[in-house]
Amino acid sequence: MQLECVLFGPFRDTVGEKTIHHETTAETVGDLLREFEDEYPGLSGELVDEDAKALAGDTVVTMDKKNVTHIDGLATELREGAVIRLVPSVYGG
Repeated sequence: MQLECVLFGPFRDTVGEKTIHHETTAETVGDLLREFEDEYPGLSGELVDEDAKALAGDTVVTMDKKNVTHIDGLATELREGAVIRLVPSVYGG
């Protein structure tokens, strides 16, 4: 499945791009975030907590502008063409 992922602050710095078009076999947001942590070592521990049961810190992840914590958290099912936004715990404008 193809996703558009928009990264902010230090996440963008780590990946080196603001927006990436990511091909994945991940089925849930949690799977996708763990995939990112594996693919980009600088993100390790920054997206998913050490128990892999919740988002790390106050990280905000949205899918199509809706916070995934208001859907099914890390179990939120991904869908083709979704826009995923990753915002670090402390990021202001």
